Amino acid sequence: MNGNPLYHWIALAVSTALMLPIPVAMPAGWTPLWMRERQAGMRLRAYGFLCCYALMPLNGIPRIADASYVTVMACMNVGFGFIAAAAVLFLLAERKDSRARAAGPVEPVRSRP
Repeated sequence: MNGNPLYHWIALAVSTALMLPIPVAMPAGWTPLWMRERQAGMRLRAYGFLCCYALMPLNGIPRIADASYVTVMACMNVGFGFIAAAAVLFLLAERKDSRARAAGPVEPVRSRP
């Protein structure tokens, strides 16, 4: 059931290289160019991406360790919980963005001379 561990290592390395850097940088204040107009829910969106990434190690590491069928299935079920959490976070981020768009742009506060 677990297959060749080399394939799981490769998939884990590729998913880490592709999915991890941007969501880790987003809560620190960096925003990708294509998301600059949707700033309100950025932190929630970043945590949603991190929940999606959590599925990768939860699926790969037990298979790399050649764990039993029960352990692999338990980790996969926990991974589905992370995917459900990601869906909720993405929906909350979209709701926060739509409320910010409805409120309109915020004008900068000018200091008095």
